[in-house]
Amino acid sequence: MPKLSVVIITFNEETNIRRTLDSVKPIADEIVVVDSMSTDNTIDICREFGCKVYQREFDGYGTQKQFATEQASNDWIFSIDGDEVVTDELQKEILTMFTDMTGTGFSGPNHSGYFVHRSLHFMGKILRHSGVGKESLLRLFNRTKGGFTTVTVHEGVEVTGSTGTLQGRLIHYSYRGISHHLEKINTYTSLAAEEYIKKGRSFPLFWVALKFPATFLTVYIIKGGILDGYPGFMWSFLAAIYASLKVAKTIERSQKK
Repeated sequence: MPKLSVVIITFNEETNIRRTLDSVKPIADEIVVVDSMSTDNTIDICREFGCKVYQREFDGYGTQKQFATEQASNDWIFSIDGDEVVTDELQKEILTMFTDMTGTGFSGPNHSGYFVHRSLHFMGKILRHSGVGKESLLRLFNRTKGGFTTVTVHEGVEVTGSTGTLQGRLIHYSYRGISHHLEKINTYTSLAAEEYIKKGRSFPLFWVALKFPATFLTVYIIKGGILDGYPGFMWSFLAAIYASLKVAKTIERSQKK
């Protein structure tokens, strides 16, 4: 049966990384961590778990994750972020797929890649709606069939051949609180604006004002954020800030050019 390499990119993830590593240790034949020069205890914790650790200056999420993929010893890759946790159900699915079951007729993974569902843990609650209750991300794949796109932000995996979907899910512990969320919004909107500029995208000034209510209503009403209570409201509000700020920063960069 094929072996599985879990790859993770990190930067100052000491708050989350132990929980993440605990959740992938049962399914991994090896764990590869590529760290972007953390200044906390992330590296020490990873080495404690026996991970193969590399340090590399950050040059984009896609390129960083592809570099991590290339350092793995095995062709089958499971990519997970340093603030995500594999649920017991997903562990069992992956273990079954990569366990030698000679004589049972089961031959292991039969697709080039597999989508995994992900739910967001936000303000003490796992959101069931709000557009983040059940995202599907291609995270388990054969690197001989594809790899990561190299865009700066919102990277993904592209493979040739068929894909499947696993039923278990990841839980995403992305934000420690509202202030941390705003810090991430500032970082991600800057990266997204740079990507827009590279692609020659431009926006009229009035779109900054329209983007906020349009995004809020989409997430809160159409995508069901209202059903997630107060956390759903705050997620919708901050998602609208993200969308509007991304456009504003693109306009700002265009004007400076």
